[in-house]
Amino acid sequence: MAATTSKKPQKKTSGTKPAKSMSGARRARGRDARVVLLVGTRKGAFILRDYASRRTWKIEGPIFLGAIVNHMVQDPRDRRILLMASSTGHLGPTVHRSPDGGKTWKEATRPPAFPKAPEGDKGKAVEKVFWLTPGHASQPGTWYAGTTPFGLFRTDDGGATWGPVDGFNIGVLGHPDWKKSFGGPPDGEMTHSIVVDPRDPRHLYISLSAGGTFESLDAGSTWTPLNAGVASDFNPEKDPVVGHDPHCMILHPQMPDRLYQQNHCGIYRLDRPGTRWTRIGTNMPKEIGDIGFPIVAHPRDPDTAWVVPMDGGTVWPRTSLGGKPAVYRTSDAGASWTRQDRGLPRSQAWLTIKRQAFACDGSDPVGLYFGSTSGGIWASADEGRSWRQIAAHLPHIYSVATATP
Repeated sequence: MAATTSKKPQKKTSGTKPAKSMSGARRARGRDARVVLLVGTRKGAFILRDYASRRTWKIEGPIFLGAIVNHMVQDPRDRRILLMASSTGHLGPTVHRSPDGGKTWKEATRPPAFPKAPEGDKGKAVEKVFWLTPGHASQPGTWYAGTTPFGLFRTDDGGATWGPVDGFNIGVLGHPDWKKSFGGPPDGEMTHSIVVDPRDPRHLYISLSAGGTFESLDAGSTWTPLNAGVASDFNPEKDPVVGHDPHCMILHPQMPDRLYQQNHCGIYRLDRPGTRWTRIGTNMPKEIGDIGFPIVAHPRDPDTAWVVPMDGGTVWPRTSLGGKPAVYRTSDAGASWTRQDRGLPRSQAWLTIKRQAFACDGSDPVGLYFGSTSGGIWASADEGRSWRQIAAHLPHIYSVATATP
C-alpha cells in the first residue's frame, strides 16, 4: 500500500481507643504504596497497591463491577489522572476519566465513535474501545484510542471528547489496497499498540490484528505500512504489504529506534531507520516456539525483553504449552532466550496471557507482572528469576498496567 493522504499515619494506640481513621490501604500497611497495578477484567477493574518491597499487596475494587474493562492507564504527565476503556451491555463502549487516582470517575461526553453514515449506507459502529495511549509529554490532554472494529481516535481535552483520526480511518482503512479477506482474531478486529515517539509527537506507530503495523510522520495525517520481513503464514500471498497479525508492538523508551513485536507468526525486532523486521523468535527453543501475545522491554536496557509463549499448534489452543507456563527472557536483543519459571505452576496450569496483560515497573531490579484469563496475577521482583501469585480468583484479566503512586 502506498503512503496515504506523605505524613506518616498515626500508629494504633494501646487500650481500646482507636487510632485516627485512615484509608483501607494505609490502615493495612501504615505507609505509602510503592508500585500500583491497574487491572482491567471481564467484570470490572481492580487496583493493586504494594506496601512492602513488592511483597505485600492490597486489592481495591471492583470498579464498575460487571463492565468490560479492556484497558486502564495512568497519565505520565499527571499521575493523578487515569483513563479507562470500558463497556457495558446496555450503555456500550466508552471512556472514563479519574482525576484522583481511581477514587472518582466521569464518563466522556463524546466517546470514540465513527461518523454517521449517509442515509441508506451501512456505517461502522464502535463495538469496544480496546486500547489507550497517552500523547507526547509536550501535549498535556492528548490521548489516542484504538477500537474494534479498526479505528483510531484522539482527544486533546484529557478524554472528555474524542474525534476520529481521518488520516487513518479513511486514508488507510478506505484505501483500495486495504485487505480484510483473512478476517480478524476470535475476539474481533483490534486496533492496538499505539506508540508515540518520545522525541517527536508527530511520529506515531500503530498495529492492527489482523492488519499489520503502520507508521506516521505527520501526527496521523498519512501512514505507511511497516511489515517487511514479518511472516504471514495464514496468507496465500507471499510477503503481503498489509494483512499481518501483530499481537503486541513496543518501542524502547531509552532507545526509540528499537522496536519489538510479538506476532501471530513469531517474535521480531526492528532497528530504525531500517524498515525490515528481523525474526528473533527463531532463537527460542524449537519445542517452545515463538508464538504468544505480549512482549515487555526492560525500561533501561534496550537489549532485554520478556515474552510469554503460548501453544500455537495446529488447533491454536492459546494456552501455556503443556500446562506449564513460563516467561522467556532475552538479554542480547533476541540472539538467545532463557526460561524463567521458578515459582510458576509446574503442571495443569492452562494460562493465557493477553497482549495488554504483561507489564513492568521502573524499579531496580525491575518488577514484572502478568494477569491470566483465569483471574490470577503473578509478580516477580527480580526481573523474572522467581515468581509468586499476588492475586487469585479475579475475573478474566484483559490488561495489567503499572502506575507510579
